Amino acid sequence: MRLQLSPEDQAFREEMREFFTTQVPERIRSKVIAREELSKEEWVESQQVLNAAGLAVPGWPVEWGGKDWTQLQRHIWHEEMQLAGVPQPLAFNASMVGPVIANFGSQEIKERFLAKTANLDIWWAQGFSEPDAGSDLASLRTTAIREGDEYVVNGQKTWTTLGQYGDWIFMLVRTDPKAEKKQQGISFLLIDMTTPGVTVRPIQLIDGGFEVNEVFFENVRVPVENLVGEENKGWTYAKFLLGNERVGIAQVGASKRNLATAKERAKERGLLERYAGRIVGLENELLALETTALRVAAHSDAGKPHPASSVLKIKGSQLTQAVSELLMDIEGPAALTSRDARVFLNNRKVSIYGGSNEVQRTIIAGTILGL
Repeated sequence: MRLQLSPEDQAFREEMREFFTTQVPERIRSKVIAREELSKEEWVESQQVLNAAGLAVPGWPVEWGGKDWTQLQRHIWHEEMQLAGVPQPLAFNASMVGPVIANFGSQEIKERFLAKTANLDIWWAQGFSEPDAGSDLASLRTTAIREGDEYVVNGQKTWTTLGQYGDWIFMLVRTDPKAEKKQQGISFLLIDMTTPGVTVRPIQLIDGGFEVNEVFFENVRVPVENLVGEENKGWTYAKFLLGNERVGIAQVGASKRNLATAKERAKERGLLERYAGRIVGLENELLALETTALRVAAHSDAGKPHPASSVLKIKGSQLTQAVSELLMDIEGPAALTSRDARVFLNNRKVSIYGGSNEVQRTIIAGTILGL
């Protein structure tokens, strides 16, 4: 079976490619292509360029800045953005809290937060994982006890990515500690990170960076009006959020761009023949992944994540790691003190976030294989 874009979709691809390569500042795209870290200001600048053109949050409802695109067009948008080295819209805003607010929030919550979320005027952090509640997220212990018109929040969140930049944090909190099942009694709460009692502490990673944090909450008072949806229905909203998080998680465009870099480096160093087999193998696997991603996108217009997105997540994370390993090997001993080493080490996480690969295999067993 050969998948080929229609003339309309091919024209759409060209439109996206032209915009990304001409309108987003080259100095920002060059840093992404070189796999260098962006400053908060560069993240914000890039997303505001996209948002001004209506290209920051295409998956949202149209009335809140979204686009009436097909899933295939969203896939093309995502891939061309990665190929051009454009920073992807901040996931915490664009594909996590934004869609939850748009789908489950009150009108007041939507008007208060959605425009600022799309434009990155608010930088959101994610408060889900806890020291004893990672893959088993429903075991979370952070409590939010209602006292009049406020919740009093106590507990700890961890692995809060880029939390040092956070203006607000969206949280899963336990509002009914006596609920029969641990998935019950959980609510979705929005907290201003400047509120007294909120403390952010960095966690140094294996690559030496401080990308993640732990966040502590000590008698933090939060207005009840910051509750999204209904009290004790947060688990439903969390599952919706995690489904959105996996959209585009295969990172096909980024892996293709990084593999092209590896191929060029091997050629420059006279090592192309040595690594030709690995390069060709990865090119073929990426082609197969891209074809599968296109097939999934073409059959995902019902508004629900396609079950095969779990396949994309597993294979995409494996190829992300394989390409970064290839770059390390081509560089040889010099890689130990280069950016390649930090990227290689940091990429160990991609098989965990967005739902670990082990969890994804369980999903595949149930939803695709019927086991």
